[in-house]
Amino acid sequence: MIEMPLVSIVTPSYQQAAYLEQTLQSVLSQDYPAVEYFVMDGGSTDGSMAIIQRYAPQLTGWVSEKDRGQAEAVNKGWARARGEIIGWLNSDDLYAPGAVRRAVDAFAAHPRAALVFGDVRAIDAAGDTLNIMRFGNWGLADLMRFNIISQPGVFIRRRALEQAGPLDLSYHFLLDHQLWLRVAQHGDLIYLPQEQASARFHAAAKNLAQAARFGQEAYRIVDWMQTQPALAVPFAAHRAAIEAGAHRMNARYLLDGAQPGAALKAYLHGLWRHPPTVLPETHRMAFCLLSLLGLNRLGDLYRRIKARRFAGKK
Repeated sequence: MIEMPLVSIVTPSYQQAAYLEQTLQSVLSQDYPAVEYFVMDGGSTDGSMAIIQRYAPQLTGWVSEKDRGQAEAVNKGWARARGEIIGWLNSDDLYAPGAVRRAVDAFAAHPRAALVFGDVRAIDAAGDTLNIMRFGNWGLADLMRFNIISQPGVFIRRRALEQAGPLDLSYHFLLDHQLWLRVAQHGDLIYLPQEQASARFHAAAKNLAQAARFGQEAYRIVDWMQTQPALAVPFAAHRAAIEAGAHRMNARYLLDGAQPGAALKAYLHGLWRHPPTVLPETHRMAFCLLSLLGLNRLGDLYRRIKARRFAGKK
């Protein structure tokens, strides 16, 4: 009989009662039996505790206590984990059916893999599709250029995580990307061209509510990369593209956070540094200009058409 590797999944949560139950169900309904599941709540007062207690018999462990934020909650869960494969699913996100089994199969097929990642569906507060985030066969150099993989679609080999170390508590917005850069130094990245999860975008989510701060951490990661001996050679080879990638990331979040003027400025900085990195986002630069000219309705129309396009693929 083939022994199935244990998979450990951690959900950090705080004041997410509106979405938490759907998240729990998406993990507990996976068709892979060797899963341990921890929920690390930050002391919610919105009804989350009643949900957690209802599902407690199906959880490996849970706590509800004050913490220093998402990174500490995840790290506390990972410290309890015993699995060979590690997952992290926020309390407003969802795993796709079969996601865990596909990740396990990918690790088995690629013994050198440190991290497995797949495509992720972007959904709104009601669960309607906004977009499907498709990635590619990216490696360390791609991550250094701020090609971002979506956190809920990622699984990590325990050995690589132990070598890389836990989440850095000083990061609050790109904490996942900074971790992937460390993990990627200890093995291969394996892309699954399948939908592994759904990431929820809503008004209270950090990507919208605190958009400007993502760019600040992107620039901080550029500075951090220059202190890492293992990244010295690829950083020197791709410095212009890396710095342009940070500007592009800053611009994306600023535009999503309804700051088109600041977003356009960041895009222009990126174009000056390395045009090929930024030119594929000409359409987003056009949205910046439309917004600045007061023609927001054209952008709204485009987004509605795009949402309807994906509605049939849920």
